[in-house]
Amino acid sequence: MSHITFVKKILANGEMCKKCQEVSDRLSSEGLIEHINQIVIADERDADSQGMQLARQHQVARAPFFLVEENGETTVYDIYFKFKKFMAEQGVEVKNTAL
Repeated sequence: MSHITFVKKILANGEMCKKCQEVSDRLSSEGLIEHINQIVIADERDADSQGMQLARQHQVARAPFFLVEENGETTVYDIYFKFKKFMAEQGVEVKNTAL
């Protein structure tokens, strides 16, 4: 079974990044949020926040992104539609929405 971490960003002004909010909404409306094991915040105001550390560790320059850990390997998805395709390939039902 894979472990999925969703990393979203808080901007320097304290607001949630717009794209991160859009992806959060899609995860909920498409029924994928229940498959996320962990949600982590990359806070631009704190370089040592867990999400910022993960971004550095996995050399990811943009948020949101997903880390999928399977059999000791970690795959990074920094494009929602690639993550969604991966989930569908795993047999997860993805609800169609008109977003």
